[in-house]
Parts: sequence; C-alpha cells; structure tokens
Amino acid sequence: MMRAVVNRKGRLTCEEIPEPVAGEGQVLVRTLACGICGTDLHAQHHLGSFLEGLQRSGGPLPTDAHRPVVFGHEFCAEVLEDGPRFKAGTRVVGMPYVTGPEGSEYVGYSNRYPGGFAEKMVLTEKLLFEVPNGLSAENAALTEPFSVGAHAVERAQITYPAITLVVGLGPIGLAVVASLKARGIGPVFGLDYSPGRRRFAEAMGCDEVIDPAIEPIEAVWSRSGAGKGRRPVVFECVGRPGVAQAMLAALPRNGLLVVVGNALEACTLDQVMAFNKELDIRFAMNFTKEEFGQTLRDIAEGAMNVGPILTGVVDLAGVPAAFEALRDPETHAKIVVSFA
Repeated sequence: MMRAVVNRKGRLTCEEIPEPVAGEGQVLVRTLACGICGTDLHAQHHLGSFLEGLQRSGGPLPTDAHRPVVFGHEFCAEVLEDGPRFKAGTRVVGMPYVTGPEGSEYVGYSNRYPGGFAEKMVLTEKLLFEVPNGLSAENAALTEPFSVGAHAVERAQITYPAITLVVGLGPIGLAVVASLKARGIGPVFGLDYSPGRRRFAEAMGCDEVIDPAIEPIEAVWSRSGAGKGRRPVVFECVGRPGVAQAMLAALPRNGLLVVVGNALEACTLDQVMAFNKELDIRFAMNFTKEEFGQTLRDIAEGAMNVGPILTGVVDLAGVPAAFEALRDPETHAKIVVSFA
C-alpha cells in the first residue's frame, strides 16, 4: 500500500491505496515532487465537464468522473527498477501519458493509474527524460506547465516584428512569458487584474504589466505601435467563457489570437468580426515530445527562470489546503507537493 491524495466527488482525502504495478513498456517510479495545476483545481469539482469536453472533441479518456482519481501530472520522480533506458535511482520527468491494456490514459486523470499526488506511479518509459544538471525535483516538476507555454509560442510562429500581449498571468500565462523571453521575442506586455499576478510576471521578465481596470487593452495596442511595422499578437491564458471573444474584439486588424486558456465549455467567437479584420486564430493545447525535452533543457541551463513561479511547497497532508490557497491569486502562483 502507499499514501495518496484521492479526489472522491470533489473531496480530497489523504489515504492508503494499492501500489501500481508496471506492465510492458512501463516503469515504476517514486514520486519526488508534483505541481498542482489549475486544471486540477477545476477538475476537483467539475471533472465531468472536463471529460465531456474531450468527448465532444473526439478525444475521450476512459475515465469515470464518479470513481476515485489521484490527480497530479506535473511530476518529477525516481526510477525504482532497472529498465531498458533508465537504471534504478535515475531522476526523471516526462509527458503525462501511460499506455496500458485499455489504451492510452492521461496520468492524473485516470481511475487506473494514480498521478503524482501518490507516493508511486507507473509511467511510459519512452516518454521520460532524465533530469540534468542537478536540477531540483521541485523545479524539474515545472517542466510540464512550462512546456505548455513553449508550445503556445511555437504555435504562434513569430518570425516577424511583433507586439505580444499575454492576457491572464496565472501559471500558464507566466510560462508563455518565460518562453517568449527565452526566445528573445518582444516586447512582452502582461495583462491581469490581480496585483499579485502582475508582480509574478515582472519577476519572470515581462517588459510591462498592465491593470486592465486602469488601462483598456485598446489603449495598449494604440500606444505600443501595434500594426505599424509590428504585428499585434495576443495569448489568451485566462480560460473563461467570453475572454477569447473579448480579445478578438480588441485585436487590431491582421492580428493573431492564440487561445491557450481552456474554458472547458462551449464558447462563441464572432466569425464576422474576425473575417472583416482578417485575424488569425490558433489554439494551443499540449506539447510535443521535442518541446518537452527542450523546455527541460531550458530550465536546467537557466534560459527559463522558473524560480519566481514556485511560491509554496507542501507535503501530501497539505494538498487539500493548498488547493484552497491557490484559489487566491494574490499569494501563490504554483504550489508543489514534495515527497522529500
């Protein structure tokens, strides 16, 4: 048996559950650290709507929202048994997918395979990367969310002079800021109502932070010179109904909207408005294996400064309280569960 934090119909409890057993192509690992994701906060009470969205898009998970789930997909772990690629004791991070007899499942949103809020996990060996440069387990665990930001920037394909605006400075918005800065793209403007999140963005290297209650987004585009030799690009990282449409409405002609935040329910975009302004709209979900590996190297080599985003570390018993603390954006950006 092993300890884990289990979500049972919206209630998080620390309890004993059976240890997983590795199958073919899988590896048994001991969890060292695991970040709490914003999707975890939503899924605690609304896992069903998350699964329904996947069903509508043709990518359903074999998960029953009414059965227990162990969250946690932003992990760093230690390999427990020698395998084809890694020896016991190797510290690894990896893409949060595991392939079993019933097909591929998402680590942290599965009834069969516990995620990183458990002492041990089973992972797909070919999707793992060795942690380099003595990188701490807590920082290595941030590879997954920062890969989401890297993928969003890759989707934008900014090979031209641009004015970039990141809307929503939660962990994913901060990851987009970090990726833009690592690639030398900018200037990077960050927009959020929260003073705390704006402070985090400044610490991550954002060139300027903006309170939309004081300066509307249209004024930012006007004074920044967007459209005058620099293409306006907005990364929508809020993920709430109506925000992407508001960004589309404010975006100048010939601009690019990259939707990174997932509203987890059907929303409407004004096609006529986008048509008349000749806007480009792209959506960015997860990341490729290559992007994940590059993000790990960027963090390990210091090209991405992930330190400012890590605002709290708790043990397993502290997970339920950490979920509540993360609902206040003024204090925390990212809390990591440590098994040290």
